[in-house]
Amino acid sequence: MLKLRSILRQICQFFRGMTVKVTKRMYRSSAVFMAGAAVITVVAFTSAGFGSGGRNALTAFAETPAKEDAADEDAVEEEETDTQAKVQLKLTEAKMQAQQLAGNLLEKEVIQKQELEKESEAQVQRINNQIAMEEEAKRQAEEAAKKAEEEARKAEEEKAVHAMSVSQDDYQVLLKIVQAEAGICDEKGKILVANVILNRVKSGEFPNSVRGVVYSPSQFSPVSNGSINSVNVTDDTKACVDRALAGEDYSDGALYFMYRGGSRRGAVSWFDSHLTYLFQHGNHEFFK
Repeated sequence: MLKLRSILRQICQFFRGMTVKVTKRMYRSSAVFMAGAAVITVVAFTSAGFGSGGRNALTAFAETPAKEDAADEDAVEEEETDTQAKVQLKLTEAKMQAQQLAGNLLEKEVIQKQELEKESEAQVQRINNQIAMEEEAKRQAEEAAKKAEEEARKAEEEKAVHAMSVSQDDYQVLLKIVQAEAGICDEKGKILVANVILNRVKSGEFPNSVRGVVYSPSQFSPVSNGSINSVNVTDDTKACVDRALAGEDYSDGALYFMYRGGSRRGAVSWFDSHLTYLFQHGNHEFFK
């Protein structure tokens, strides 16, 4: 009996030592193998004449490891389940992090693409605006050039209408009266005096020659005081007279002019009461 217990104890200890680090499948194989060994031992000792006490002891030793193995197996299964759960949790977390990272990258890429598209659209709009501005500037320049050309043409036509051809004697008289009346004036002032003389020649209300207009009684003070005969005609005066003869006219049809500060009171009163005031340039006032 003691010998049987000793053998069974050794067999159980052997298999316990082997099952410390085995897997679930090995646990099952070991249990089956140990049960088979126990059966063989029981049969052997039974045939040798062991009593019921020996069989009870064998049963006790055979059943005890089975319960302990079941507990160990449950513990291993629980540990494996926990491990699998932890691994699954880590995998899930890693998957979520990967998805979030991919989502962030995709969002960033979409934003960058949208920004590039907006910048491209803005660049295209700037180019279109620049082209439109250049085309508008070109159109305005063409219109301005066309308008200037038209104005120049009209001015030439106007000058041609007012242009006059006078004799050499009338030309010399015109030079002297312009120098005497407007020698200290600017170019426009000299041309205006020449315009008034030529307007009178063309009007029909005065003599039809420059000499006749200039030397009419009581018309021009340089004739009355004789200063017309002592003036030295300048090149500037010649140029202004030539421009007036070529048709350059600023007079608005004026037939009279006076210097209010140097004229007699009676003459000033007559101008104001009998003539239509047009404008003033320099010291001269012009009437019609």
